[in-house]
Amino acid sequence: MILGLFDQFFSPNLLGVPLLAIAIAAPWVLFPKPSNRVVHGRSLTAQNSFILNFTKQILLPLNVGAHKWALLLTVLMINLITLNLLGLLPYTFTPTTQLPLNMGFAIPLWLATVVIGLRNQPTIALGHLLPEGTPAPLIPVLIIIETISLFVRPFALGVRLTANLAAGHLLIQLLSSATLFLIDQMWPVAILTGLVMALLTLLELAVAAIQAYVFVLLLSLYLQE
Repeated sequence: MILGLFDQFFSPNLLGVPLLAIAIAAPWVLFPKPSNRVVHGRSLTAQNSFILNFTKQILLPLNVGAHKWALLLTVLMINLITLNLLGLLPYTFTPTTQLPLNMGFAIPLWLATVVIGLRNQPTIALGHLLPEGTPAPLIPVLIIIETISLFVRPFALGVRLTANLAAGHLLIQLLSSATLFLIDQMWPVAILTGLVMALLTLLELAVAAIQAYVFVLLLSLYLQE
């Protein structure tokens, strides 16, 4: 039972044991498993088509050396989009509304792109900190600004995903509470509020998919640099 407006974002516990790990691992049970049949079922065919088209779109601007990230980026995309969509079901918990979890995704992957860039192309990687043709008096300032912007990237990834999902969940809860409160007193307003909530739910379905895609897309752009 939700006692407060923000209680839906607290990690659920069972006998004092956090269920966050189960919430993260459980969605993989829902995916159809590969089979040895020549003709696959519709669900497996749709899943394979989605994975193939997504992988092509993400890896298109990257060079051949970055294609080894295909499996990692695809798994991350499927994991995020599944967690986001399942979190919109009643009596469920959305792990991606937790900032520490999103930062746990963002920081290691961002750090890997930085380390790979410094290892493979150190001159180009360091050259991003100072644009060509910069006047001498602005060199220290630009280096500081570009360094700060570099270290802000993982926080932008995590905060963007958390804020968008949390805001949508809060709006849905506020509208649903308003609908239940007004249904006995002002039923025409309650119907209007319920319609707005239904439209907002459809919008949140799109946001859940888009935010997962944006997270992986920005990560691939960092890798491209």
